[in-house]
Amino acid sequence: MAGDTLTSGEYIKHHLTNLAFGKHPDGSWGLAHNAEEAKEMGFMAIHVDTMFWSIFLGILMLWVLRRVAVNATSGVPGKLQNFAEMLVEFIDSSVRGSFTGQNSMVAPLSLTIFIWIFLQNLMDLVPVDLIPYVLGDPGIGLAHFMKVVPTTDPNATFGMAFGVFFLVLYYSIKIKGVGGFAGELTLQPFNHWAFIPVNFILEFVSLIAKPISLALRLFGNMYAGEMIFILIALMYSGGIALGLFGGILQLGWAIFHILIITLQAFIFMTLAIVYLDMAHHEH
Repeated sequence: MAGDTLTSGEYIKHHLTNLAFGKHPDGSWGLAHNAEEAKEMGFMAIHVDTMFWSIFLGILMLWVLRRVAVNATSGVPGKLQNFAEMLVEFIDSSVRGSFTGQNSMVAPLSLTIFIWIFLQNLMDLVPVDLIPYVLGDPGIGLAHFMKVVPTTDPNATFGMAFGVFFLVLYYSIKIKGVGGFAGELTLQPFNHWAFIPVNFILEFVSLIAKPISLALRLFGNMYAGEMIFILIALMYSGGIALGLFGGILQLGWAIFHILIITLQAFIFMTLAIVYLDMAHHEH
């Protein structure tokens, strides 16, 4: 597909365009047929591919975990149960090392965050042309645009980051009270009423930076990784020699990328634990 009907620039732009659903300028609702139509739909456009793959992977995660729980045995565990137990122990040790408060929700939340983000990142190892080809015009005609890595869409990463952020706000107010939380924003680091405006600006920036850093770190790393896969895919249209070289590069980058997708899921989970720990304690 890389060199059949599209130029290199058009090919890259095609793979970086989401399947958007929204309101057209004429008032009708439907899917965008190109990047310009998606842009005209504005902020309220729904990225159908991001929604589908993130929800599908979430349901897949829940189904597998439920299957493990239902079939769990106290005897010799199967391979799937053994892997799930190792994963739970890994997450539990991470929570114990970073979270010093008392909250039974943090460990299950951390497990959910890690597995869900890892599965979304794992879609980056699927060849960039495979699923769009099957679902696009040459296939069953479902969608011409199809970004299958939800974490390359800032809407998905910001959605998850703000979910963690709202929990941080909730527990900050629940544990410390409205007055205690307001005091942290206005009386730190300078404990004097005259510095309340300065304190608020400093602490508010620090507070807002938490979800922004969570979202942009995950998005930036996954977007860059996907871009490299797209650039490598372009090499297949340059002849046999360049195509073989591209295949070697793709294999090497895919192996290295396994570390990246795992590390990004772990970093997001760890920072979520740390932020929740900060919410459970005084400044």
